[in-house]
Amino acid sequence: MADNNIVLIGMPGAGKSTLGIVLAKIMNKGFIDADLVIQNQTDKTLQKIIDALGPEGFIEVENQILSDIKADNSIISTGGSAVYSEDAMTHLAEIGTIVYLKISYEQLVERLADLQERGVVLKGGIGMSLRELYDERKPLYEKYADITVDVNDLSITAAARKVADALEKAEA
Repeated sequence: MADNNIVLIGMPGAGKSTLGIVLAKIMNKGFIDADLVIQNQTDKTLQKIIDALGPEGFIEVENQILSDIKADNSIISTGGSAVYSEDAMTHLAEIGTIVYLKISYEQLVERLADLQERGVVLKGGIGMSLRELYDERKPLYEKYADITVDVNDLSITAAARKVADALEKAEA
């Protein structure tokens, strides 16, 4: 099992998928979007899984699939809820460096128009506010991160370069 992967974690809207593709090009690595892996393996959209199984059921599915991801020299973009799954996070930490894409609550509000359409797991139910979601997940991202990169006010390319630089410094 290779440990040369980079695992991106962070809030929905922090840019994990988009930035991950750019980062893969900059660093000459493969790219795996964990949300798409989940959709391919279940043959359902994330929102359909959440609708069918509820937030807890989705987290179980996500945990199982993420715990089985095999990758080599790749950027792995996880869903924002990956940090609810301890087994998955332990596995991901074993196969790579975990990078937390940190974004302020204010930037998040600007980037996320409608949570319900994004297949976002609201553990507290549909009534859960974005603020509550942010406050609940932030400590989890901080707990699992090997490296934290602040991506506020940066374009995707600038943010990807900042992540690449942070990774190079960490290896030095």
